[in-house]
Amino acid sequence: MGRSAEKTSWQSYEGQFLIAMPSLRDGPFARSVVYICAHREDGAMGIIINQRAVDLDFSRLLVQLRIVGEAEAIRLPASAGQVRVLRGGPVDTARGFVLHSSDYRVADSTVEVGGDVCLTATLDILKAIAQGAGPSRAVLALGYAGWASGQLESEILANGWLVSPADSRLIFDGDFDAKYDRALARLGVNVAGLSSEVGHA
Repeated sequence: MGRSAEKTSWQSYEGQFLIAMPSLRDGPFARSVVYICAHREDGAMGIIINQRAVDLDFSRLLVQLRIVGEAEAIRLPASAGQVRVLRGGPVDTARGFVLHSSDYRVADSTVEVGGDVCLTATLDILKAIAQGAGPSRAVLALGYAGWASGQLESEILANGWLVSPADSRLIFDGDFDAKYDRALARLGVNVAGLSSEVGHA
């Protein structure tokens, strides 16, 4: 009886934002906004959407991955120049994940996360972007955030994260400095108010 009640109380946060509370002031999640791409009872996976990899350029990555040559890199379509590279999280940082609009799909590789946001983790999408045939909006994340079974739920209960409905405009927006405050503002919360609440039940 207790086991079935436990199962029905489980809730998936897939397709939503996690906004770091001030208690997560150190480490990779300080002032982070995470888009949850998968959340099952055995764990969760998300991409930090507000930490740009400032030392990495998308066109340089395409050259390093041998998707385009040096000469082709300067002639990439304008849409490729708009793709930003993110520090997606502390797990598997050499692996790339593309969050993108739902107007592009690769059979058996693209996963729909939210109504208008998909995730693709194969080289096909990078090749398509380089050729001007990719999605209308995309970001490339290196690494991801991962949680073991029950870990994310525990962190939320311990007031480590606020949960918010996701907004694809925030995912693809290039104003990285404002994303954290804007995500909070969508909930009617400001940073000063959060800071004063730390340590109070």
